Amino acid sequence: MRPSQWNTLVAGLLLTPIPYIGHAETYLTEDQAAAVLFPGVKLEARWMELTPAEIKTITKMSGEKPLSSRTRVFWGPDHEALFIDRVLGKHEFITYAAAINADGTVKGIEIMDYRETYGYQVREAAWREKFVGKSTADPLQLDKDIPNISGATLSSKHIANGMRRLLHTYALLKTRL
Repeated sequence: MRPSQWNTLVAGLLLTPIPYIGHAETYLTEDQAAAVLFPGVKLEARWMELTPAEIKTITKMSGEKPLSSRTRVFWGPDHEALFIDRVLGKHEFITYAAAINADGTVKGIEIMDYRETYGYQVREAAWREKFVGKSTADPLQLDKDIPNISGATLSSKHIANGMRRLLHTYALLKTRL
């Protein structure tokens, strides 16, 4: 092969797009997440419609707009709740289950689906434990009361923002019961 042909070949290889290969993993179903977060508790799924005024209130209080005016809540007998929510990681959605005690504090979080190539450290129990006991009175912000995870900054930030939104959504919806 002549040098000019090698140059063409190398240039062609360098200019060929490299496909982005993501990694998607499902860790828990809704039923499994409910069993982990509320063992032995019978939860009842209910669709609840947020009014425009409620959406405005949640957005103002949490700094995050609800993803939809319609939300499904799994209510427990003592008004504890399980939300299945999703937030954007860097490029893909992260689906997680958020358990909220009847007093409005976080009982726990479980990552259900993680589709990003990086940032999977948000699944680590030690990081998720930082949310336990938090309420609407807490900032739920990175580097304030929730630690940042190097390499998972956007995932960490968006989960914290989502949890802040869910706590305010819970506080509002609980008044309807």
